[in-house]
Amino acid sequence: MANIELDADVDTLDREALMAEVKRLRAGIRQHRDSTGHELCWHHPQLWALLPEQTDPLPEVPEWPQFLRGCLRYRESLDRQLPAAPRREREFEPDARDPRTPTSSG
Repeated sequence: MANIELDADVDTLDREALMAEVKRLRAGIRQHRDSTGHELCWHHPQLWALLPEQTDPLPEVPEWPQFLRGCLRYRESLDRQLPAAPRREREFEPDARDPRTPTSSG
């Protein structure tokens, strides 16, 4: 599918609708950008929901050893890319109000 087909709806928007769309997309990007701490590790379907195409692809989930190696590489990349970033020792604390938080039943 070509990008032109995916974004054909943009051609039909007037100036006000385009401005509203830009602001909505910027808000979603900022929310994702401002993720910090353990939030960086979450699956973010709300970011993809900003796109007009309504798909909900199931991600391929790595097995635990591969997943943990990927997490370590990601964290090591943060050390290289952001050596002066503040560090914190706070453990992950599930938030029952957050729908991304796993439950004890799985």
